Amino acid sequence: MRFVIVTGMSGAGKSSALKMLEDAGYFCVDNLPIPLIAKFAEIGLQEPEMMNKVALGIDIRSGEDLPQLLPMLNQLSLSGIHYEILFLDCQDSVLVKRFKETRRSHPLMKEGRIEEGLASERRQLTFLKEKATYIIDTSQLLTRELKSEIDKIFVKNENYQSFFVTVLSFGFKYGIPADADLVFDVRFLPNPYYIDELKAKTGNDKEVSDYVLKFEEAGIFLEKLVDMIEFLIPKYMNEGKNQLVIAIGCTGGKHRSVTLANAFYQRLSGHAYGIKVEHRDIDRDRRYIQH
Repeated sequence: MRFVIVTGMSGAGKSSALKMLEDAGYFCVDNLPIPLIAKFAEIGLQEPEMMNKVALGIDIRSGEDLPQLLPMLNQLSLSGIHYEILFLDCQDSVLVKRFKETRRSHPLMKEGRIEEGLASERRQLTFLKEKATYIIDTSQLLTRELKSEIDKIFVKNENYQSFFVTVLSFGFKYGIPADADLVFDVRFLPNPYYIDELKAKTGNDKEVSDYVLKFEEAGIFLEKLVDMIEFLIPKYMNEGKNQLVIAIGCTGGKHRSVTLANAFYQRLSGHAYGIKVEHRDIDRDRRYIQH
């Protein structure tokens, strides 16, 4: 029996993750009282055909029973029941925005502020995050991207490391992304904007991509960047970091940065950690021209 505990911060996507696991054939139960977990696991062992894959949603809603979870997990281990913990995390600023957009109250908010409820929740869930088998930070993830990560771990059974990389192209004239961990400037490369047949195209178009990448400096930059990031990621992981936003910028975020971000994404794809590429400003000039 595969026994998964889905937990994490309120608003980080636990309900969505449970639904995805249910669609993948897992027998899912949300907010099961902690004193019943051991009994539930025993039933699962007795009904291997019906409950060979199980997922339990456990979080701050357990209230005063939450501290009982750690000895309960130890009891499962002593009983020979192997469990995995999926911890869904998210930046506080994103969680606050999600709560305000949905007009929901944080379960620990009471009469205080959302930030106070989140801080209390983080303290109470620290022991679960430390024991987590997998940590997925959903701050930058779309629902389909979360599903892809869930499928990697629990459907395809791929080797997975709790780390997610976002490669983000942007235009300096629109500002440096506030959430960027590392920022790289590719304005040293010739600008396709000044070539009439390329001006209206983007780095997603082959003509622009071929033009940018034909310069020797572009290849050298990519090689050095890949080498540095592959060196840094294990160091970040050892320090407990679980996501990295790498921003690559040019003047307008349409040609050079998009091309290099795509090429860099392709170089890093295939690693055990999750990765995606985004183009923040690729349509800004186009929208401006249309209006």
